[in-house]
Amino acid sequence: MNEQNDKELIALFKNPETTKQGFNKIVRTYNKRLYWHVRKIVICHDDANDVVQNTFIKVWKSLHNFRGDSQLYTWLYRIATNEALSFLKKKKKHLFQSIDAVSYQLESQIDGSYFTGTEIEKKLQKAILTLPTKQRLVFNMKYFDKLKYEEISEILGTSVGALKASFHHAKQKIEIKLTKD
Repeated sequence: MNEQNDKELIALFKNPETTKQGFNKIVRTYNKRLYWHVRKIVICHDDANDVVQNTFIKVWKSLHNFRGDSQLYTWLYRIATNEALSFLKKKKKHLFQSIDAVSYQLESQIDGSYFTGTEIEKKLQKAILTLPTKQRLVFNMKYFDKLKYEEISEILGTSVGALKASFHHAKQKIEIKLTKD
């Protein structure tokens, strides 16, 4: 998506006569990308759908205040990432489970019917789940979403140097995990 298209979408949304049309175009444009971004965080299909829906509710409520300091999609990613992390925190508190229990539950989702990848893809996803949250986010955004470090920095509010270090450590841990199993 380019900046010009984003500006057109925002202009459509901010025009009282085309607000719904603009919002619907934003949803159609970014829904799939946000879904897969969130899905890599929460793993479960149904949970990802809920988080994306909550993301777009927040977008609807606050898009009028969007100043354009960042690109629209990095702003959307930031909201989706925060929603996904909040969802995981609530789920953990609600279930009173340890991190190991939550990791096991997420791992079982990968083995379940919603994940249709090959065995190596399953091993990769399980290895990614063993990473600390920040490393997992950085790895997913860089490796799968092909975002630039500057974009990830905007989304997570972290320096580019720290992100590079997180990605490097994540890659090392994943390589070790894949060669060990």
